[in-house]
Amino acid sequence: MFRVHKCLITLAAAASLFSVTPPLSAQVSETQTRYIRVGSLQSKFTAIGAERAWNNVYYEGLTWPSDYLYQDNAVIERTYIGCKDFTDSKNQHWDNYCNGINTAYAGVTIYPMEIKETAKFANPTIYVDGVDVSAPYSGDIDSVDANQIADRIVTNIVNTSMGITMTRRVLAFSQQYHDNYFIIEYTFKNTGYVDANTTKVLNATVKGFRFGFLNRYSVCREGADKMGYDQEYGKHSWVTRRGEDYPQHANDVSGLTESSPLPQWLRAGFEWTGQRAENTYDNIGSPDVITGTGRLSSPQFAGIVTLHADKTTTDKTDDINQPAVLGWHAGDTYPSLGDMSLSTAPQQADMYNFLSGVPYKGLGNPSERMDEVYMSKISDPWKVHNDGGGTGLWISYGPWDINPGDSVVVVLAVGVDGLDRQTCWQIGRRWMQAYKNSSDNGPFTLPDGSTTTNKDVYKDTWVYTGKDSIMKTFSRAVRNYELGYKIPEPPQPPPLFDVKSGGDRITLTWDRSASESQSGFGGYKIYRAVGTPDTTFDEIASLPPGTTQFADVTAQRGFSYYYYICAFSNGSDNTTGGPNPSGPLMSSRFYTKTNIAAYLRRQAGEFLSSIRIVPNPYNIRSAQMQYPGEPDKIMFLNIPGHCTIRIYTENGNLINTIYHEDGSGDERWNSNTSSGQVVVSGVYIVHFTVTQDFTDPLTGELKYRKGDTAYQKCIIIR
Repeated sequence: MFRVHKCLITLAAAASLFSVTPPLSAQVSETQTRYIRVGSLQSKFTAIGAERAWNNVYYEGLTWPSDYLYQDNAVIERTYIGCKDFTDSKNQHWDNYCNGINTAYAGVTIYPMEIKETAKFANPTIYVDGVDVSAPYSGDIDSVDANQIADRIVTNIVNTSMGITMTRRVLAFSQQYHDNYFIIEYTFKNTGYVDANTTKVLNATVKGFRFGFLNRYSVCREGADKMGYDQEYGKHSWVTRRGEDYPQHANDVSGLTESSPLPQWLRAGFEWTGQRAENTYDNIGSPDVITGTGRLSSPQFAGIVTLHADKTTTDKTDDINQPAVLGWHAGDTYPSLGDMSLSTAPQQADMYNFLSGVPYKGLGNPSERMDEVYMSKISDPWKVHNDGGGTGLWISYGPWDINPGDSVVVVLAVGVDGLDRQTCWQIGRRWMQAYKNSSDNGPFTLPDGSTTTNKDVYKDTWVYTGKDSIMKTFSRAVRNYELGYKIPEPPQPPPLFDVKSGGDRITLTWDRSASESQSGFGGYKIYRAVGTPDTTFDEIASLPPGTTQFADVTAQRGFSYYYYICAFSNGSDNTTGGPNPSGPLMSSRFYTKTNIAAYLRRQAGEFLSSIRIVPNPYNIRSAQMQYPGEPDKIMFLNIPGHCTIRIYTENGNLINTIYHEDGSGDERWNSNTSSGQVVVSGVYIVHFTVTQDFTDPLTGELKYRKGDTAYQKCIIIR
């Protein structure tokens, strides 16, 4: 009954959501982008409607978990559309005709017309000591639409020389159980527009229309740097698929809940990092052998699940036999079209065949679980096909005949999941201990509670639990779609969050959440990290509704602190366990996270003789015992509120100058030179020059004058 109701919703909404011709007015640059950064999965999206992650420095995008640095998983999304028996705007007939959705063809065969991002509510404003740390992200959204359900929606509109206009809507949710995937709605409408104008040029049925892509993931950037750079472009990724038996289970979709057995029959494909043949150790999960911590730096599984594909332009029910192609293909061996005016009929045939499930040059399989077929025989996945670009997830939909004015819709979700950071530390550290000690045979505890004496089996088994994790993510995306996106919503975050350093406390103030007036509002939770924002945040306060201030009196002098605040519900509006676990929901931490430090600022020292350097001596072996997360940090304490600090080698060479003008008695030095190089072991002379007279605020006594100086010695041991 539910699925019938869902289909009625889809049919009724088709005209308004998918089939109405958008008001196209002008072409936009193919280089325009919009970023979505409200959940644990964050990414950029381009005006062209398909992403190539290379930003001229590294592969950027599909960042998960976004709490930490270098977690990018995207490489490239090669997207194509094709048809048969087509006559173009120059009256040339093609047996097969295809368009590559690629920036290289912008203004030639692909015409991006619009890109915009809308938000359910405006971004909160975040201050740290008067600095607006949210300012760099103020341009993320173009407008606010309080009536939209998703937290963020990025919309692309692209005309093509095929006369098909592609509209792509990317929906992102910040609810904690649904924030690691994007739902993407593709609408392909036969508008007859063939360039950047909204003039109907073609007026014929587009026959045998197909849409598909070849996606490649790095899973992930940090792990690639640990195990070998070539994984940054996905060279060593395994690809698998699920859902071969989806037609037999399609009616079970409406009955899925959080407590249902994990559905392995969803129409999904995903990738993860495999073994790199050049490595002499088992690199599954990319344990950090470089620094020796062992932390698993590539736990990610990234992929796609199909949520819906129209049967026909008039039958908007889901075609349970779509996608037509779901398998693997060599990553850099693909049909290349180039400029359409230069393309040949054989090129077009190759591309259309590729969209139809024929491997280009035989290097792929349209319906195979690559890992299950080859992993037992070949450890390095790229050696299955010897394509230096690695392996891509190969997906294609169709064919449809699209009459003028008609459209077809495909909806899918892109997600990333895997082990959390704490488990990556725990498993990686234990594996590293055995890696360094060949006689260490455990026992090692596996996820099901059994044990093994093999450290690699232990590590890999934990990493491979990510397969179930990504399928759970896909299941939640399916349930979200089936509910018409009406999942339980968390309260909105405070619209203003202000963090101020102080002498004996760090003060946090905020404006009340717009959700305070709603039933079930629980209050606010404060989280804090020490040393760096790229680490674990711990809850330090849970406060009732109506609270707008908190004083962190447990902060210690010399440490850097980062915060975020979440509004939370009491769980009364999240009780069914259908779309996600029941219980309290919180606003996303990414709305209010600070990325510059707050710290205790004591009064300026009363005497130059009271200046202290901490730690002194500095010993790299004890760095984590000094200022966790800031291993090179040295503090100058009880210093004049206004002074110039010059650091010299023992031989008198000036290596750095710090201008201290904030009036406090604290300043930090990251043990570096003015050019950013970390200094070597040795004795350093730190010279302080007062730049402003200092008078005792209570007695009026002059403590020291502008121009007075002092020096201290600092010993560094590395």
